[in-house]
Amino acid sequence: MSTPAFGARGAVASALTAAAGWLVEPADPVEGSSYGCQIPAERVVVAVVGLAPGCGATAVARGLGAELAARDEDGACVVTTAKAGGVVALGLPAAGRLSRSLAGVPGVAARACGRLCLAECCDSAALAGAVLYEAPLVLDVASPQEAWVAAALADSVILVAAPRVEPALAAVVADSLSRGAGAPLVVLNRVAVGEDHRWSGRAGFELPESRMGAQLALAGREPRGELGRAIARLADALAGAR
Repeated sequence: MSTPAFGARGAVASALTAAAGWLVEPADPVEGSSYGCQIPAERVVVAVVGLAPGCGATAVARGLGAELAARDEDGACVVTTAKAGGVVALGLPAAGRLSRSLAGVPGVAARACGRLCLAECCDSAALAGAVLYEAPLVLDVASPQEAWVAAALADSVILVAAPRVEPALAAVVADSLSRGAGAPLVVLNRVAVGEDHRWSGRAGFELPESRMGAQLALAGREPRGELGRAIARLADALAGAR
């Protein structure tokens, strides 16, 4: 299996932590309490890059985001979107709280959708900084041409293809994004049961075709059935690579 690419975002967190150590005197621990001992955990950032229009990258990004939200202690995840408005499924309370917390971030329009906080933004770096200790972040990247900035911010990069996409394209994009870092993980989406395709053995993960599962993912909920189990395995792989 390919090793997901790691960005430089952690260096920012390390610098902030070091500065805090110099500027703030630690409080004395309170007996019987963990106050003063807990450091907020830095959340994961994943870039999901669609290799071609219609390959289902948005469903993969939201399905993965819903899975990460279900595993997160605060129960929500931020997923970027081209447009946060329009008809969006009802958001759960954790996603609503996260959306409200982003209201003051310049250039960000957020709305709760299931377990997700869908965020329309013009500055992915500012968004990543705003949610660094708040929630996982999935960057839904529309095309390979827009992948460089997202890859620089992300802990892991996922390239999403469909069976009709030329495998060589995934190899070229993966190579261009992995220079100086680990290779992105290639995911083949919408694989029909028993389908004999030219991608056989050339993708790190295969996600089955599931119209209902994709609809749940787009609504910010964990997909069910085989797709849900495949998304869960994908999330496991990302967690194991950190």
